[in-house]
Amino acid sequence: MAMKPNYRYERSQRDKAKAAKKEAKLAGKAAKEKPSSIEQKEARIEQKEAREPAADES
Repeated sequence: MAMKPNYRYERSQRDKAKAAKKEAKLAGKAAKEKPSSIEQKEARIEQKEAREPAADES
């Protein structure tokens, strides 16, 4: 005798796969759009260093 399909289990598996795919997509977008906070801090420090010598020369 054949078993009945377990629709709840199949639905939960689809939902888990969809959520994982969505999370990966959002993580990829976030990585492209915003640099990490460490990179931002380094960029600010470099900008300050670039400005300071110019201020000393004038």
